[in-house]
Amino acid sequence: MHREDPRRRTPRTDVVLADPLLAEPRARLGDAIVKQAVSRALERCRAGEVTPEDVPAAAHAALPAYAASLRRVVNATGVVVHTNLGRAPLSPAAVEALTVAAGATDVELDLATGRRGRRGRSAMAALAAAVPDAGGVHVVNNGAAALALVTCALAAGRSGRRDVVIARGELVEIGDGFRIPELLESVGARLREVGTTNRVRLADYEAAVDDDVAFVLKVHPSNFLVSGFTSSVGVRELATLPVPVVVDIGSGLLAPHPRLPDEPSASAVLRDGADLVTASGDKLLGGPQCGLLLGTAELVESLRRHPFARALRVDKLTLAALEATLTGPVPPVAAALAADPAALRARAETIAAAIGEVPGGVAEAVDSTAAVGGGGAPGVELPSAAVALPAPLAEALRLDDRLPVVGRVERGRLLLDLVAVDPADDAHLVEAVRRCATRCADRCADRPAG
Repeated sequence: MHREDPRRRTPRTDVVLADPLLAEPRARLGDAIVKQAVSRALERCRAGEVTPEDVPAAAHAALPAYAASLRRVVNATGVVVHTNLGRAPLSPAAVEALTVAAGATDVELDLATGRRGRRGRSAMAALAAAVPDAGGVHVVNNGAAALALVTCALAAGRSGRRDVVIARGELVEIGDGFRIPELLESVGARLREVGTTNRVRLADYEAAVDDDVAFVLKVHPSNFLVSGFTSSVGVRELATLPVPVVVDIGSGLLAPHPRLPDEPSASAVLRDGADLVTASGDKLLGGPQCGLLLGTAELVESLRRHPFARALRVDKLTLAALEATLTGPVPPVAAALAADPAALRARAETIAAAIGEVPGGVAEAVDSTAAVGGGGAPGVELPSAAVALPAPLAEALRLDDRLPVVGRVERGRLLLDLVAVDPADDAHLVEAVRRCATRCADRCADRPAG
């Protein structure tokens, strides 16, 4: 007797989409994402891999957890501010502020009067309170935008002064081929390079400053150190020049930090006489991506009112997260920089003991050396602790379908450095390693001997 091929009973797309099992995901993720999962499940049905009755369940199982493709990962690299992992992780207070700001807010409304209010007034007040040496503050959408706005306003305006004086050793390139001199020139500035790669003196600046110079720019080197036969000119000396002094400190340290003695802070630089300071908000400050502008009240107000500032305006989400970072509890980056090595070692020992044996060895607690990252404090080593595992587990942990863990392979071992790992994730870390170790063991068992 001829039997009907079950694949002929493959349901239509609209029938599967109407299944009650997919009602909640459609409301949460949207029809487009759910329909893609249904299409893939139907293809598997036609290939005989899934029965017609199981198509809705197969589609449901293939759905992502969130509508956005970004996935949460555990940063066990030992780099506190890791650019590839989104730089600074936000504090719980900042995350909560983002959730509130996602709806209708009073971002530009004075609820007391019912009239338009100053945009970001609370966030600006929080930033001003954090850097009392600044007469004025403003925020744009990233650090490069801050420097571009300064250049556009001061060196490409109607004053006729287009030249920017900068030391040759500070013509830096940072990540992804981004170069400071190209940014300055792209918004209309002309560069006057002074000194040599390794040495510059105040006399070099004095000789370069004339009526065509808009400002002197000092850039903190990012991701590298120049040592040996070197000399540079400090902000206090540059402040004696008859033009504004703009300092790009880059990493966004607002006040001096005991573990980062050579990292310039906005407060110290302003006290030394800088007219303007630019920095990033998503590095050592530990906040959202944004560019900070701090300086004299007159200059900052002129930047805020410049037409180009509108193109660089931050949204309500950034303002909310920035304010919560400044006024709320210690953000994760600050907590990592202040982490006690002994406490990290104790956590590593607990985690290693919980993991135990893995394919190719045993989990072991070891001392480690972490880095600041994000272009901040190059060369500074942070004492830390890690869980050492066999190197082959690195790929399995990165590809874990529940919670990817990114560590670093060093001297033939995978190190899961804990300096930037939230203690609340320790249990998840153990579960991820056990899960990946089991999969690795199963794969090894399935391989033919010899």
